[in-house]
Amino acid sequence: MKSRFLILAAFCALVFGLPTSGLAQRPGGQTELSTVQRLDVMSSKLDHMRRSLSSAVSAMPEDKSKTPNPDDPAVRLRGLEKEVSRLMSDVNDIRSKNDKAEKFDATALDRLEASVAELNTRVETGLQQTASARGGAATSSSDKKEKKKKGKFFGLFGGGEDKYAELTGAPVAGRDRVLFEEAAKEVRKNNYDTGRLLFATIINTYPDSPFLPLAKLAIADSFYLEGTTSALIQAAQAYQDWLTFFPTDPLADDASLKVAEAEMRQMGLSDRDISHARKAEMRLKVLLQQYPKSSLRDTVEARLREVQENLAMHNLQIARFYYDVKYSTGKGGLKGSQSRLKEIVDKYPCFSFNDEVYYRLGATYQAEEEPDEAARYYQKLVQEFPDSQFNEKAREQLNIIGAPIPEKGTPNPCSKRQQTSFMGNLMTQISGKADVTINKNGILISKDGKEGTDLIDEALKYNGQLPVKFTPDAPQTAPRGGAPTAPVDSKTRNASSGATPSAAATPAPSPAVIKP
Repeated sequence: MKSRFLILAAFCALVFGLPTSGLAQRPGGQTELSTVQRLDVMSSKLDHMRRSLSSAVSAMPEDKSKTPNPDDPAVRLRGLEKEVSRLMSDVNDIRSKNDKAEKFDATALDRLEASVAELNTRVETGLQQTASARGGAATSSSDKKEKKKKGKFFGLFGGGEDKYAELTGAPVAGRDRVLFEEAAKEVRKNNYDTGRLLFATIINTYPDSPFLPLAKLAIADSFYLEGTTSALIQAAQAYQDWLTFFPTDPLADDASLKVAEAEMRQMGLSDRDISHARKAEMRLKVLLQQYPKSSLRDTVEARLREVQENLAMHNLQIARFYYDVKYSTGKGGLKGSQSRLKEIVDKYPCFSFNDEVYYRLGATYQAEEEPDEAARYYQKLVQEFPDSQFNEKAREQLNIIGAPIPEKGTPNPCSKRQQTSFMGNLMTQISGKADVTINKNGILISKDGKEGTDLIDEALKYNGQLPVKFTPDAPQTAPRGGAPTAPVDSKTRNASSGATPSAAATPAPSPAVIKP
Protein backbone atom coordinates (compact mmCIF):
# COMPACT_ATOMS: atom_id res chain seq x y z
CA MET A 1 0.00 0.00 0.00
CA LYS A 2 2.85 2.32 0.91
CA SER A 3 4.67 1.61 -2.34
CA ARG A 4 1.53 2.43 -4.32
CA PHE A 5 1.26 5.75 -2.55
CA LEU A 6 4.90 6.56 -3.29
CA ILE A 7 4.45 5.68 -6.96
CA LEU A 8 1.34 7.88 -7.15
CA ALA A 9 3.15 10.75 -5.41
CA ALA A 10 6.08 10.48 -7.80
CA PHE A 11 3.71 10.46 -10.78
CA CYS A 12 1.90 13.57 -9.51
CA ALA A 13 5.21 15.33 -8.93
CA LEU A 14 6.28 14.49 -12.46
CA VAL A 15 3.02 15.65 -14.04
CA PHE A 16 2.36 18.73 -11.94
CA GLY A 17 6.02 19.68 -11.75
CA LEU A 18 6.31 20.14 -15.51
CA PRO A 19 5.90 23.93 -15.41
CA THR A 20 9.23 24.20 -13.59
CA SER A 21 11.17 21.80 -15.78
CA GLY A 22 13.53 22.95 -18.45
CA LEU A 23 14.34 26.22 -16.67
CA ALA A 24 17.93 27.38 -16.84
CA GLN A 25 19.55 28.33 -13.56
CA ARG A 26 21.18 31.69 -13.00
CA PRO A 27 24.32 31.90 -10.89
CA GLY A 28 22.26 33.40 -8.05
CA GLY A 29 20.00 30.35 -7.92
CA GLN A 30 16.99 32.04 -9.50
CA THR A 31 15.49 30.64 -12.67
CA GLU A 32 15.25 32.54 -15.90
CA LEU A 33 12.97 32.05 -18.89
CA SER A 34 12.99 28.61 -20.44
CA THR A 35 14.31 28.12 -23.97
CA VAL A 36 10.77 27.67 -25.30
CA GLN A 37 9.59 30.90 -23.66
CA ARG A 38 12.52 32.87 -25.06
CA LEU A 39 11.85 31.50 -28.53
CA ASP A 40 8.15 32.33 -28.25
CA VAL A 41 8.91 35.94 -27.32
CA MET A 42 11.34 36.34 -30.22
CA SER A 43 8.86 34.75 -32.66
CA SER A 44 6.12 37.10 -31.52
CA LYS A 45 8.34 40.17 -31.94
CA LEU A 46 9.57 39.09 -35.38
CA ASP A 47 6.05 38.32 -36.56
CA HIS A 48 4.93 41.77 -35.47
CA MET A 49 7.83 43.35 -37.38
CA ARG A 50 7.02 41.27 -40.45
CA ARG A 51 3.39 42.30 -40.45
CA SER A 52 4.24 45.98 -39.98
CA LEU A 53 6.79 45.93 -42.80
CA SER A 54 4.50 43.99 -45.12
CA SER A 55 1.71 46.49 -44.54
CA ALA A 56 4.05 49.43 -45.17
CA VAL A 57 5.55 47.91 -48.35
CA SER A 58 2.10 47.18 -49.79
CA ALA A 59 1.32 50.90 -49.51
CA MET A 60 4.45 51.90 -51.42
CA PRO A 61 4.36 52.83 -55.14
CA GLU A 62 5.97 50.19 -57.34
CA ASP A 63 9.52 50.85 -58.51
CA LYS A 64 9.52 49.81 -62.18
CA SER A 65 13.21 50.50 -62.74
CA LYS A 66 15.38 47.50 -63.51
CA THR A 67 18.13 48.60 -61.14
CA PRO A 68 16.81 48.98 -57.58
CA ASN A 69 17.87 52.15 -55.83
CA PRO A 70 19.20 51.29 -52.34
CA ASP A 71 17.95 54.68 -51.09
CA ASP A 72 14.42 53.93 -52.27
CA PRO A 73 12.09 53.60 -49.23
CA ALA A 74 10.44 50.45 -50.59
CA VAL A 75 13.81 48.82 -51.21
CA ARG A 76 14.90 49.73 -47.70
CA LEU A 77 11.79 48.20 -46.12
CA ARG A 78 12.06 45.07 -48.25
CA GLY A 79 15.64 44.71 -47.06
CA LEU A 80 14.41 44.84 -43.48
CA GLU A 81 11.77 42.26 -44.36
CA LYS A 82 14.50 39.89 -45.55
CA GLU A 83 16.41 40.39 -42.31
CA VAL A 84 13.27 39.59 -40.32
CA SER A 85 12.74 36.42 -42.38
CA ARG A 86 16.36 35.38 -41.84
CA LEU A 87 16.11 35.80 -38.06
CA MET A 88 12.76 34.01 -38.03
CA SER A 89 14.45 31.11 -39.83
CA ASP A 90 17.22 31.05 -37.20
CA VAL A 91 14.63 31.04 -34.41
CA ASN A 92 12.70 28.19 -36.03
CA ASP A 93 15.93 26.24 -36.51
CA ILE A 94 16.75 26.42 -32.78
CA ARG A 95 13.12 25.61 -31.93
CA SER A 96 13.30 22.49 -34.09
CA LYS A 97 16.52 21.34 -32.43
CA ASN A 98 15.09 22.03 -28.98
CA ASP A 99 11.91 20.07 -29.76
CA LYS A 100 14.00 17.14 -30.94
CA ALA A 101 16.30 17.36 -27.93
CA GLU A 102 19.26 17.97 -30.21
CA LYS A 103 22.29 19.86 -28.97
CA PHE A 104 22.77 23.49 -30.00
CA ASP A 105 25.00 26.35 -28.94
CA ALA A 106 23.41 27.91 -25.86
CA THR A 107 24.99 31.28 -26.62
CA ALA A 108 23.10 31.34 -29.94
CA LEU A 109 19.95 32.29 -28.02
CA ASP A 110 21.68 35.29 -26.46
CA ARG A 111 22.98 36.41 -29.85
CA LEU A 112 19.54 36.00 -31.42
CA GLU A 113 17.85 38.06 -28.70
CA ALA A 114 20.39 40.83 -29.19
CA SER A 115 19.87 40.70 -32.97
CA VAL A 116 16.07 40.83 -32.62
CA ALA A 117 16.26 43.85 -30.30
CA GLU A 118 18.67 45.67 -32.62
CA LEU A 119 16.57 44.88 -35.69
CA ASN A 120 13.39 46.02 -33.96
CA THR A 121 14.97 49.44 -33.38
CA ARG A 122 15.97 49.70 -37.05
CA VAL A 123 12.50 48.59 -38.21
CA GLU A 124 10.78 51.24 -36.09
CA THR A 125 13.20 53.89 -37.37
CA GLY A 126 12.73 52.76 -40.96
CA LEU A 127 8.95 52.83 -40.73
CA GLN A 128 8.99 56.34 -39.25
CA GLN A 129 11.43 57.69 -41.84
CA THR A 130 9.55 56.21 -44.81
CA ALA A 131 6.06 57.20 -43.65
CA SER A 132 5.81 60.18 -46.01
CA ALA A 133 6.87 58.05 -48.99
CA ARG A 134 3.97 55.64 -48.75
CA GLY A 135 1.63 56.14 -51.62
CA GLY A 136 -1.79 54.91 -52.44
CA ALA A 137 -0.67 52.47 -55.08
CA ALA A 138 -2.31 49.59 -53.30
CA THR A 139 -5.69 51.24 -53.47
CA SER A 140 -5.47 53.48 -56.53
CA SER A 141 -4.98 50.71 -59.07
CA SER A 142 -8.26 49.32 -60.35
CA ASP A 143 -6.58 46.01 -61.21
CA LYS A 144 -5.46 45.56 -57.62
CA LYS A 145 -8.89 46.47 -56.35
CA GLU A 146 -10.42 43.83 -58.58
CA LYS A 147 -7.87 41.28 -57.44
CA LYS A 148 -8.58 42.12 -53.82
CA LYS A 149 -12.31 41.79 -54.41
CA LYS A 150 -11.95 38.37 -56.02
CA GLY A 151 -9.71 37.20 -53.21
CA LYS A 152 -12.39 38.14 -50.73
CA PHE A 153 -15.32 36.38 -52.42
CA PHE A 154 -17.42 39.43 -53.24
CA GLY A 155 -15.41 41.45 -50.75
CA LEU A 156 -16.83 39.63 -47.72
CA PHE A 157 -14.44 36.81 -46.91
CA GLY A 158 -10.69 36.23 -46.95
CA GLY A 159 -8.13 38.84 -47.79
CA GLY A 160 -6.66 38.94 -44.24
CA GLU A 161 -6.00 42.56 -43.29
CA ASP A 162 -6.67 44.03 -46.75
CA LYS A 163 -9.48 46.13 -45.31
CA TYR A 164 -6.81 48.10 -43.43
CA ALA A 165 -4.49 48.55 -46.43
CA GLU A 166 -5.59 52.14 -46.95
CA LEU A 167 -5.48 52.99 -43.24
CA THR A 168 -1.92 51.74 -42.90
CA GLY A 169 -0.77 53.55 -46.05
CA ALA A 170 0.42 57.12 -46.51
CA PRO A 171 -0.18 59.63 -43.69
CA VAL A 172 -3.49 61.45 -43.96
CA ALA A 173 -4.73 64.10 -41.56
CA GLY A 174 -7.21 62.64 -39.08
CA ARG A 175 -6.45 59.04 -39.99
CA ASP A 176 -4.58 58.45 -36.72
CA ARG A 177 -7.89 58.75 -34.86
CA VAL A 178 -9.52 56.20 -37.16
CA LEU A 179 -6.58 53.84 -36.65
CA PHE A 180 -6.86 54.23 -32.88
CA GLU A 181 -10.58 53.49 -32.91
CA GLU A 182 -10.26 50.46 -35.23
CA ALA A 183 -7.34 49.09 -33.21
CA ALA A 184 -9.38 49.26 -30.01
CA LYS A 185 -12.21 47.35 -31.71
CA GLU A 186 -9.82 44.62 -32.86
CA VAL A 187 -8.34 44.18 -29.40
CA ARG A 188 -11.83 43.93 -27.91
CA LYS A 189 -12.56 41.15 -30.40
CA ASN A 190 -9.40 39.36 -29.20
CA ASN A 191 -7.66 40.05 -32.52
CA TYR A 192 -4.59 41.17 -30.63
CA ASP A 193 -2.07 40.96 -33.50
CA THR A 194 -4.23 43.09 -35.79
CA GLY A 195 -4.90 45.61 -33.04
CA ARG A 196 -1.20 45.91 -32.28
CA LEU A 197 -0.43 46.41 -35.98
CA LEU A 198 -2.87 49.33 -36.15
CA PHE A 199 -1.60 50.90 -32.93
CA ALA A 200 1.98 50.50 -34.22
CA THR A 201 1.00 52.27 -37.45
CA ILE A 202 0.12 55.37 -35.41
CA ILE A 203 3.52 55.24 -33.70
CA ASN A 204 5.48 54.66 -36.92
CA THR A 205 3.50 56.92 -39.26
CA TYR A 206 2.15 59.76 -37.10
CA PRO A 207 4.99 60.76 -34.70
CA ASP A 208 3.16 63.98 -33.76
CA SER A 209 -0.21 62.34 -33.14
CA PRO A 210 -1.91 63.11 -29.81
CA PHE A 211 -2.86 59.42 -29.77
CA LEU A 212 0.78 58.24 -29.81
CA PRO A 213 1.35 57.92 -26.00
CA LEU A 214 -1.90 56.02 -25.52
CA ALA A 215 -1.21 53.85 -28.60
CA LYS A 216 2.02 52.69 -26.95
CA LEU A 217 0.13 51.99 -23.72
CA ALA A 218 -2.65 50.16 -25.60
CA ILE A 219 -0.07 47.81 -27.17
CA ALA A 220 1.07 46.88 -23.65
CA ASP A 221 -2.58 46.37 -22.68
CA SER A 222 -3.13 44.05 -25.65
CA PHE A 223 -0.30 41.77 -24.48
CA TYR A 224 -1.60 41.86 -20.90
CA LEU A 225 -5.14 40.99 -22.02
CA GLU A 226 -3.86 38.16 -24.22
CA GLY A 227 -2.46 36.58 -21.07
CA THR A 228 -0.23 33.81 -22.44
CA THR A 229 3.21 33.37 -20.90
CA SER A 230 4.89 34.90 -23.94
CA ALA A 231 2.39 37.77 -24.01
CA LEU A 232 2.83 38.52 -20.29
CA ILE A 233 6.59 38.70 -20.70
CA GLN A 234 6.13 41.21 -23.51
CA ALA A 235 3.43 43.08 -21.56
CA ALA A 236 5.86 43.71 -18.69
CA GLN A 237 8.49 44.90 -21.17
CA ALA A 238 6.00 47.11 -23.03
CA TYR A 239 4.70 48.78 -19.84
CA GLN A 240 8.28 49.36 -18.71
CA ASP A 241 9.20 50.85 -22.10
CA TRP A 242 6.16 53.14 -21.89
CA LEU A 243 7.31 54.32 -18.45
CA THR A 244 10.72 55.11 -19.92
CA PHE A 245 9.11 57.43 -22.49
CA PHE A 246 6.39 58.88 -20.21
CA PRO A 247 7.65 58.63 -16.61
CA THR A 248 5.55 61.58 -15.38
CA ASP A 249 2.24 60.72 -17.04
CA PRO A 250 -0.74 60.53 -14.64
CA LEU A 251 -1.13 56.86 -15.60
CA ALA A 252 2.48 56.01 -14.71
CA ASP A 253 1.54 54.42 -11.39
CA ASP A 254 -1.04 52.24 -13.20
CA ALA A 255 1.63 51.11 -15.64
CA SER A 256 4.04 50.33 -12.81
CA LEU A 257 1.38 48.21 -11.13
CA LYS A 258 0.76 46.33 -14.40
CA VAL A 259 4.47 45.50 -14.65
CA ALA A 260 4.20 43.90 -11.19
CA GLU A 261 0.90 42.16 -11.97
CA ALA A 262 2.34 40.71 -15.20
CA GLU A 263 4.97 39.06 -13.01
CA MET A 264 2.36 37.97 -10.45
CA ARG A 265 0.33 36.22 -13.15
CA GLN A 266 3.39 34.08 -13.86
CA MET A 267 4.12 33.25 -10.20
CA GLY A 268 4.30 29.59 -9.30
CA LEU A 269 3.63 27.92 -5.96
CA SER A 270 6.05 28.66 -3.13
CA ASP A 271 7.78 25.29 -3.55
CA ARG A 272 8.59 26.05 -7.20
CA ASP A 273 10.20 28.87 -9.15
CA ILE A 274 10.09 32.14 -7.17
CA SER A 275 11.88 34.40 -9.67
CA HIS A 276 8.60 36.03 -10.76
CA ALA A 277 7.62 36.59 -7.11
CA ARG A 278 10.94 38.34 -6.46
CA LYS A 279 10.50 40.55 -9.51
CA ALA A 280 6.93 41.41 -8.50
CA GLU A 281 8.06 42.30 -4.96
CA MET A 282 10.76 44.59 -6.32
CA ARG A 283 8.33 46.32 -8.72
CA LEU A 284 5.74 46.88 -5.98
CA LYS A 285 8.31 48.32 -3.58
CA VAL A 286 9.61 50.68 -6.26
CA LEU A 287 6.05 51.79 -7.01
CA LEU A 288 5.43 52.69 -3.37
CA GLN A 289 8.65 54.71 -3.30
CA GLN A 290 8.13 56.53 -6.59
CA TYR A 291 4.42 57.29 -6.13
CA PRO A 292 3.88 57.78 -2.38
CA LYS A 293 0.60 59.66 -2.92
CA SER A 294 -0.86 57.30 -5.50
CA SER A 295 -4.51 56.40 -5.11
CA LEU A 296 -3.39 52.83 -5.83
CA ARG A 297 -1.40 52.63 -2.61
CA ASP A 298 -3.86 50.37 -0.74
CA THR A 299 -4.05 48.02 -3.72
CA VAL A 300 -0.26 47.92 -4.07
CA GLU A 301 0.23 47.16 -0.37
CA ALA A 302 -2.31 44.33 -0.57
CA ARG A 303 -0.53 42.87 -3.63
CA LEU A 304 2.82 43.18 -1.84
CA ARG A 305 1.53 41.23 1.18
CA GLU A 306 0.39 38.39 -1.08
CA VAL A 307 3.70 38.25 -2.93
CA GLN A 308 5.67 38.31 0.31
CA GLU A 309 3.48 35.53 1.71
CA ASN A 310 4.63 33.41 -1.22
CA LEU A 311 8.31 34.31 -0.68
CA ALA A 312 8.15 33.73 3.07
CA MET A 313 6.51 30.33 2.60
CA HIS A 314 9.32 29.42 0.21
CA ASN A 315 11.86 30.16 2.96
CA LEU A 316 9.84 28.28 5.57
CA GLN A 317 9.66 25.17 3.41
CA ILE A 318 13.44 25.23 2.99
CA ALA A 319 13.89 25.78 6.73
CA ARG A 320 11.63 22.78 7.44
CA PHE A 321 13.72 20.64 5.10
CA TYR A 322 17.02 21.65 6.71
CA TYR A 323 15.74 21.06 10.24
CA ASP A 324 13.41 18.07 9.80
CA VAL A 325 15.54 16.15 7.29
CA LYS A 326 19.17 17.17 7.62
CA TYR A 327 19.44 18.08 11.29
CA SER A 328 17.21 15.26 12.53
CA THR A 329 19.35 12.72 10.62
CA GLY A 330 22.61 14.13 11.94
CA LYS A 331 23.73 15.59 8.60
CA GLY A 332 23.84 19.23 9.67
CA GLY A 333 21.41 21.81 8.39
CA LEU A 334 20.76 23.64 11.66
CA LYS A 335 22.41 26.88 10.53
CA GLY A 336 20.72 26.70 7.14
CA SER A 337 17.32 26.41 8.81
CA GLN A 338 18.08 29.22 11.23
CA SER A 339 19.23 31.65 8.52
CA ARG A 340 16.05 31.10 6.48
CA LEU A 341 13.85 31.60 9.55
CA LYS A 342 15.66 34.80 10.55
CA GLU A 343 15.22 36.14 7.03
CA ILE A 344 11.46 35.65 7.36
CA VAL A 345 11.39 37.48 10.71
CA ASP A 346 13.45 40.37 9.31
CA LYS A 347 11.69 40.77 5.94
CA TYR A 348 8.15 39.44 6.36
CA PRO A 349 6.64 40.48 9.72
CA CYS A 350 3.11 39.85 8.40
CA PHE A 351 3.73 36.24 7.35
CA SER A 352 0.72 34.18 8.41
CA PHE A 353 2.91 31.27 9.62
CA ASN A 354 5.14 33.37 11.88
CA ASP A 355 3.99 31.34 14.90
CA GLU A 356 5.73 28.31 13.40
CA VAL A 357 8.71 30.48 12.45
CA TYR A 358 9.11 31.68 16.06
CA TYR A 359 8.82 28.16 17.42
CA ARG A 360 11.37 26.74 15.00
CA LEU A 361 13.77 29.63 15.63
CA GLY A 362 13.49 28.98 19.37
CA ALA A 363 14.20 25.30 18.76
CA THR A 364 17.34 26.05 16.71
CA TYR A 365 18.75 28.36 19.39
CA GLN A 366 17.86 25.82 22.06
CA ALA A 367 19.74 23.14 20.12
CA GLU A 368 22.74 25.48 19.97
CA GLU A 369 22.50 25.95 23.75
CA GLU A 370 21.55 29.61 23.55
CA PRO A 371 18.59 29.62 25.98
CA ASP A 372 18.18 33.40 26.14
CA GLU A 373 17.66 33.70 22.38
CA ALA A 374 15.41 30.64 22.37
CA ALA A 375 13.28 32.08 25.19
CA ARG A 376 12.91 35.39 23.32
CA TYR A 377 11.22 33.72 20.34
CA TYR A 378 9.11 31.39 22.49
CA GLN A 379 7.85 34.42 24.41
CA LYS A 380 7.04 36.31 21.20
CA LEU A 381 5.00 33.31 20.07
CA VAL A 382 3.01 33.19 23.33
CA GLN A 383 2.31 36.92 23.19
CA GLU A 384 1.47 37.38 19.51
CA PHE A 385 -0.21 34.02 18.75
CA PRO A 386 -2.29 33.01 21.79
CA ASP A 387 -4.39 30.60 19.71
CA SER A 388 -1.52 28.94 17.85
CA GLN A 389 -1.04 25.18 17.86
CA PHE A 390 2.57 25.87 18.87
CA ASN A 391 1.57 27.92 21.94
CA GLU A 392 1.53 25.05 24.45
CA LYS A 393 4.79 23.64 23.09
CA ALA A 394 6.43 27.04 23.51
CA ARG A 395 5.21 27.23 27.15
CA GLU A 396 6.66 23.79 27.83
CA GLN A 397 10.05 24.83 26.44
CA LEU A 398 10.00 28.05 28.50
CA ASN A 399 9.44 25.93 31.64
CA ILE A 400 12.37 23.69 30.65
CA ILE A 401 14.60 26.72 30.10
CA GLY A 402 13.36 28.33 33.31
CA ALA A 403 12.32 31.54 31.58
CA PRO A 404 9.17 33.46 32.58
CA ILE A 405 6.00 32.80 30.62
CA PRO A 406 4.50 36.15 29.53
CA GLU A 407 0.85 37.05 29.69
CA LYS A 408 -1.13 36.90 26.47
CA GLY A 409 -0.42 40.02 24.50
CA THR A 410 -2.09 41.66 21.52
CA PRO A 411 -2.38 39.20 18.62
CA ASN A 412 -0.35 40.11 15.55
CA PRO A 413 -2.98 41.93 13.44
CA CYS A 414 -1.37 41.29 10.05
CA SER A 415 -0.58 37.60 10.46
CA LYS A 416 -4.08 36.23 10.08
CA ARG A 417 -4.03 32.92 8.29
CA GLN A 418 -6.55 32.48 5.49
CA GLN A 419 -8.44 29.22 5.44
CA THR A 420 -8.50 27.38 2.11
CA SER A 421 -10.90 24.57 1.32
CA PHE A 422 -9.56 21.14 0.42
CA MET A 423 -10.78 21.44 -3.18
CA GLY A 424 -9.43 24.95 -3.48
CA ASN A 425 -6.02 23.85 -2.25
CA LEU A 426 -6.09 20.83 -4.58
CA MET A 427 -6.89 22.96 -7.62
CA THR A 428 -4.10 25.36 -6.70
CA GLN A 429 -1.65 22.46 -6.50
CA ILE A 430 -2.81 21.10 -9.86
CA SER A 431 -2.56 24.47 -11.62
CA GLY A 432 0.86 25.16 -10.14
CA LYS A 433 -0.03 28.88 -9.99
CA ALA A 434 0.23 31.01 -6.88
CA ASP A 435 -3.09 31.96 -5.29
CA VAL A 436 -2.83 35.75 -5.57
CA THR A 437 -5.29 38.53 -6.35
CA ILE A 438 -4.76 40.01 -9.81
CA ASN A 439 -6.69 42.46 -11.95
CA LYS A 440 -6.69 40.99 -15.47
CA ASN A 441 -7.97 44.21 -17.07
CA GLY A 442 -5.64 46.52 -18.94
CA ILE A 443 -5.28 50.22 -18.13
CA LEU A 444 -7.12 51.55 -21.18
CA ILE A 445 -9.05 48.43 -22.21
CA SER A 446 -10.75 45.98 -19.86
CA LYS A 447 -11.06 42.25 -20.40
CA ASP A 448 -14.81 42.19 -21.04
CA GLY A 449 -15.37 45.89 -21.55
CA LYS A 450 -17.80 47.07 -24.17
CA GLU A 451 -17.37 50.09 -26.36
CA GLY A 452 -18.01 53.27 -24.39
CA THR A 453 -17.09 51.83 -20.97
CA ASP A 454 -13.29 52.00 -20.90
CA LEU A 455 -10.71 54.73 -20.49
CA ILE A 456 -9.75 54.31 -24.15
CA ASP A 457 -13.23 55.54 -25.07
CA GLU A 458 -12.62 58.70 -23.04
CA ALA A 459 -9.39 59.21 -24.97
CA LEU A 460 -11.31 58.95 -28.25
CA LYS A 461 -13.92 61.38 -26.98
CA TYR A 462 -11.25 63.96 -26.25
CA ASN A 463 -9.09 63.30 -29.32
CA GLY A 464 -6.23 61.49 -27.60
CA GLN A 465 -6.24 63.47 -24.35
CA LEU A 466 -7.60 62.41 -20.99
CA PRO A 467 -10.26 64.62 -19.39
CA VAL A 468 -9.47 66.67 -16.31
CA LYS A 469 -11.37 64.29 -14.04
CA PHE A 470 -8.69 61.65 -14.61
CA THR A 471 -5.84 63.92 -13.53
CA PRO A 472 -4.46 64.77 -10.06
CA ASP A 473 -5.92 68.28 -10.13
CA ALA A 474 -9.49 67.03 -10.44
CA PRO A 475 -11.81 66.79 -7.42
CA GLN A 476 -11.73 63.35 -5.77
CA THR A 477 -15.51 63.18 -6.04
CA ALA A 478 -15.60 63.32 -9.84
CA PRO A 479 -17.72 60.31 -10.89
CA ARG A 480 -16.78 57.82 -13.61
CA GLY A 481 -18.84 58.69 -16.66
CA GLY A 482 -20.01 61.99 -15.20
CA ALA A 483 -20.41 65.30 -16.98
CA PRO A 484 -17.71 65.88 -19.62
CA THR A 485 -14.92 68.20 -18.64
CA ALA A 486 -12.20 69.85 -20.64
CA PRO A 487 -9.35 67.66 -21.86
CA VAL A 488 -5.79 68.14 -20.69
CA ASP A 489 -2.91 68.54 -23.13
CA SER A 490 0.15 66.32 -22.82
CA LYS A 491 2.29 69.03 -21.20
CA THR A 492 -0.26 69.62 -18.45
CA ARG A 493 -0.67 65.89 -17.91
CA ASN A 494 3.05 65.31 -17.63
CA ALA A 495 3.53 68.23 -15.25
CA SER A 496 0.82 66.94 -12.89
CA SER A 497 2.16 63.44 -12.31
CA GLY A 498 2.62 62.11 -8.78
CA ALA A 499 6.01 60.53 -9.50
CA THR A 500 8.96 61.21 -7.26
CA PRO A 501 12.36 62.03 -8.75
CA SER A 502 13.84 59.19 -10.79
CA ALA A 503 16.58 58.62 -13.33
CA ALA A 504 14.22 59.55 -16.15
CA ALA A 505 12.67 62.70 -14.71
CA THR A 506 12.50 64.71 -11.49
CA PRO A 507 9.02 66.21 -11.13
CA ALA A 508 7.68 67.42 -7.81
CA PRO A 509 5.27 64.99 -6.10
CA SER A 510 1.60 65.81 -6.31
CA PRO A 511 -1.67 63.95 -5.68
CA ALA A 512 -2.15 60.82 -7.76
CA VAL A 513 -4.33 60.33 -10.78
CA ILE A 514 -8.05 59.77 -10.30
CA LYS A 515 -8.76 56.25 -11.52
CA PRO A 516 -11.82 55.37 -13.59
